[in-house]
Amino acid sequence: MMARLKGVVDGFILALLGTVLLASLLPARGQWGVAAGWLADAGIVLLFFLHGAKLSREAIVAGARNWRLHLMVFAVTFGLFPLIGLGVSALPFLPPMIATGLLFLTLLPSTVQSSIAFTAIARGDVAAAVCSASFSNLAGIFLTPILVALTIHGAGSGGGVSYAAAESIALQLLLPFLLGHASRPLVGGFVARHKGLVTLVDRGSILLVVYTAFGAAVIEGLWQRVSVGQIGMIALLCVLMLAAVLFLTWGLGRMTGLPRKDAIVLLFCGSKKSLASGVPMAGVLFPAAMVGPIILPLMLFHQIQLIACAVIARRYAADGEG
Repeated sequence: MMARLKGVVDGFILALLGTVLLASLLPARGQWGVAAGWLADAGIVLLFFLHGAKLSREAIVAGARNWRLHLMVFAVTFGLFPLIGLGVSALPFLPPMIATGLLFLTLLPSTVQSSIAFTAIARGDVAAAVCSASFSNLAGIFLTPILVALTIHGAGSGGGVSYAAAESIALQLLLPFLLGHASRPLVGGFVARHKGLVTLVDRGSILLVVYTAFGAAVIEGLWQRVSVGQIGMIALLCVLMLAAVLFLTWGLGRMTGLPRKDAIVLLFCGSKKSLASGVPMAGVLFPAAMVGPIILPLMLFHQIQLIACAVIARRYAADGEG
């Protein structure tokens, strides 16, 4: 399983880097820019429709049982993480756009696929991980825009949820998700049988949004505003934030006496941030020219969290065998 996950991760990261390079060299302009924007919007709608179709009602019912664990994951994801983000974004040496991007990534829900995969590798409670990660993503559709409205504001930030942004969230994220879940009896079997196609849509929609976002930012002078040193600084801050959350979730699991399998779920579901949800949400919540620099910290954090959690999961697996 570890080798399989590693192959998917590496391939997708290479595709992300290639997309950023393509957007930097050949950003979408004119009519192609308009068409690319429409394709990205369509990809987001399809992505959230499939997310809704994948979430079973059995998972919702099962999720209510281990409420203590799920509340702890929820509190870390939408409470502890944003507090850390507020502290980091307030550092005086950070440019406003980078500070906004670092804060935005802390407001996002947890990942689904990698949280479950790492929980399985570490021999944690996979069913609980499915429930916690699914609930986190569902709650994120509502909570992330609210947290953005409450925390990202001020001159030049472009944050906050206007009526137009709220309408876009409802039409592009929430409505497709609800329609997908409502149509699960009709399409659920197809989604389950064609996981490769679902993954292709999942990855492809993210790459489309990244291409249009970075292209718009490049046209506005992104690489003249963000230096190599600043990218290194973003990576370092991402490492520090992830280390803090991993340490605190590990300590919280021990302090509250969680069983080992549940503590593993808290560690992996609580420490992750979703690129799959974050990129489309950024495209809805922020002006097109701002999306590129705002999702740059998220893209770096995504790779860092996968590397760190792969090492930790392998260590847990080895301890379990011993």
